[in-house]
Amino acid sequence: MGTWEILPGEQVALVGGNASGKSRLAAAFAGRKGAKYITFRDSYGGYGDRNFFMQQRWNLFTLEDDPPSTGEQLRKEALRAADPEAALRRLDELTSLFGLTPLLDKYLVPLSSGELRKFQLTRALLGSPSVLVIDNPYIGLDPAARRLLTQLLERLAASTTLVLVLSRVAEIPRFITHVIPVQDGEAGEKVAVGAYLEQNLPPAVIRMRDVTIRFGDRVILDRLNWTVRQGEHWALTGANGSGKSTLLSLICADNPQAYACDIELFGRARGTGETIWDIKRNIGFVSPELHRAFQVDAPALDIVTSGLFDTEGLYRHPTEEQRDCARRWMGVFGIEALAERPFLRLSSGEQRLCLLARAFVKDPPLYILDEPLHGLDEPQRRRVKALLDRFCGAPGKTLLMVTHYPEEYPSCIDHSLTL
Repeated sequence: MGTWEILPGEQVALVGGNASGKSRLAAAFAGRKGAKYITFRDSYGGYGDRNFFMQQRWNLFTLEDDPPSTGEQLRKEALRAADPEAALRRLDELTSLFGLTPLLDKYLVPLSSGELRKFQLTRALLGSPSVLVIDNPYIGLDPAARRLLTQLLERLAASTTLVLVLSRVAEIPRFITHVIPVQDGEAGEKVAVGAYLEQNLPPAVIRMRDVTIRFGDRVILDRLNWTVRQGEHWALTGANGSGKSTLLSLICADNPQAYACDIELFGRARGTGETIWDIKRNIGFVSPELHRAFQVDAPALDIVTSGLFDTEGLYRHPTEEQRDCARRWMGVFGIEALAERPFLRLSSGEQRLCLLARAFVKDPPLYILDEPLHGLDEPQRRRVKALLDRFCGAPGKTLLMVTHYPEEYPSCIDHSLTL
């Protein structure tokens, strides 16, 4: 089965496909080292808990006696520990660390998947294990719950050695220092996480190294290091004036300072002979600034078709196939009836939908959408969000999205950067 060890200060991920033997290796390691082992095999927690939780949920409102609350369950666990006083002190620490106070008076059985995960981790940590092995920590959690769990584990890693058992390279959190690949029941050589990710992650679409942008005495971006990989979907957040628009302008080659920065796009360093058309060819772009500047009073169909040529207006004669492509995308966004209407006579919401169709018409590998739902009514917002999930969630499609309203992000968002 292979052998492996963890040195002080290391945080390790065992990574392997289905039936690779990683869970068996992790359980054997936990038993050999006396580590605490937790497995999550469905959204209700540990595999052995499922029947209990399902039956208790069914009977919750028919029980004559109140079931124990989450806090009561944890206190009972603490009192059963070898050192109850130390375990109770540890419970107070974990309650603060994990933000458990709002859950203590709740019944255990109706907890959400993310809340139950907190309970399971707290229960496992009451004995203060020096090593905690967690199998499938993210299974069954939505993106928001996964981000929260990662934050909790990162805090926990400050005092506990963690071994995470994962099936996907993309799930490796940033606090992990080493990876042990597992295949056919054998543990491979332990390698530094950076080297492993470079060999196993999708290629970088955007890579920025120590990027600094100044306007006079004002620093807009200060030594930013950022990598966006193929297939990732990023939420770009920050207050007004934090540098979001500046960052997007560097990517889209609209900012001349980009050529003095260490920036790569699709594996090519900025300023190595590429034209602005080479850059824009792979990007579908929408922003409030683009919308305000788009003063072309041509038929809406021409506006959408112009996205195939990355021009603000149609200055060449498209083929019938290209026009048909534009019509199809107008249909996708529900604006096919506007095809012959002049763009500047459309409502602001209709114009925004035309510009979205223009961004999607060439089916680019990278979508940069700055406030894409701006000016849309509620039915159109729901429609566009669903379309973003449908098209940006396709294999290999990369998304950067900016909005000041978190509820506007599609569910495919799996990464975030706050400026």
